[in-house]
This record gives sequence, C-alpha cells and structure tokens, in this order.
Amino acid sequence: MRAQEIILEPIMTEKSYAGIQNKVYTFKVATSANKVEIKKAVEELFDVQVARVNTISCKGKLKTRNTKSGQVTGRTSDYKKAVVFLRPESKAIAFFENLN
Repeated sequence: MRAQEIILEPIMTEKSYAGIQNKVYTFKVATSANKVEIKKAVEELFDVQVARVNTISCKGKLKTRNTKSGQVTGRTSDYKKAVVFLRPESKAIAFFENLN
C-alpha cells in the first residue's frame, strides 16, 4: 500500500488538539494497515521521526431516521484510528502547527 492509501485524514477533536503540544497526532487510517505500515507512512508523508503508534478499531454508530414509509435504521462505517507519538527531537507536523 502507498502512504496516501494508509493515512486517510486527520481527526480533529478537543482531545487531539490537546496532544499537539506534546507531538501526539491522531489520524483515520486504512482498516487493513498495521502499526509498522502506519509508522512508515507518517514518516514518509510528513518527514518526521515516529516514536510509537497506538491503534484503535472503532465501530460505526447506529443511526435512525424517520421517513414517509417508517423508521429506517442503519450504521455508519467502521474505521481505524491511529495515535502517533513523535520523538522529542523530531520536528512538528506543519499542518497541525497552523491550527493553534
């Protein structure tokens, strides 16, 4: 897999914003990617040094909506989240630095 196929998008939440000062970043990643692939992809895309990676498989949420023919129930897609910790001597990711 290419690095662009592994790292799908950054996740922007209050908790992820709090980690930016400590060089901790959160990304939505491909469900088939493992920690080693995620580490290599982040190092290749952002030219940084990664200390470690934590991954979380998140289940999709149950959604219900009302229509003319009755109530329809479904689920959002399952996804995988990666929390990437950079080494202290590594430079910060410029994309996230502009958000503060």
